[in-house]
Amino acid sequence: MDPDHNAPPLNPLPPVVWALALPMIAMELVLSLAQAGLVGGAQGFTWRVQAVERFGLFPELLQYQWETGGQPVGELYRLVSYVLVHGSFTHAIFAIVMLLALGKMVAEVFRWWGVLMVFLGSAAVGGAAYGLVVPGLKTQLIGGFPAVYGLIGAFTFLIWTRLAMVGANRFRAFSLIGALLFVQLVFGLLFGAGWDWVADIAGFATGFLLSFVVAPGGIRRVLDQIRQR
Repeated sequence: MDPDHNAPPLNPLPPVVWALALPMIAMELVLSLAQAGLVGGAQGFTWRVQAVERFGLFPELLQYQWETGGQPVGELYRLVSYVLVHGSFTHAIFAIVMLLALGKMVAEVFRWWGVLMVFLGSAAVGGAAYGLVVPGLKTQLIGGFPAVYGLIGAFTFLIWTRLAMVGANRFRAFSLIGALLFVQLVFGLLFGAGWDWVADIAGFATGFLLSFVVAPGGIRRVLDQIRQR
């Protein structure tokens, strides 16, 4: 078979995936350059700390907002803005690569607004779970993994529906999240872990459940498939 010489070297990504990834890429690029002393001068080394303070989700603030009915309203943006900032270049690279890969697979089936709702909804619910479920938590939440886990939930939904269509065991769809949680557990035992996994699991569950609504055909298609079994 003759190769297609006009084919792009990389599979093109849907615009909505780039729209989600580019702000994270730009933020990490600026912060990494600042840490390396290439931009920002002597103050550049503190830019990551300042970014965490500006965009990170702080449990104490969220708990206060819960008690006051959302006040101050102007700080509610932190429920999604925390995904822009990462603790290190490596942290950001892993999150961005997973976003690009999973986002592409989900966006090939979902409409652009469905991908957006899964990503932002998973970020918000994951952040809320992190800030409100664990009592006395003070460490800020940063990084895109709760939202990425939401895309994993959407991808799991796609596998779940395909397995249902062929009459296979639908629980096999959860093998990816099971493997990721196992790896996370091992790393936590070896190197210590915080409570970020609460946000990740909440993000996954949100992405999976939202998919019943935002996937093409929505919950009606899923119910029809189940009835046919």
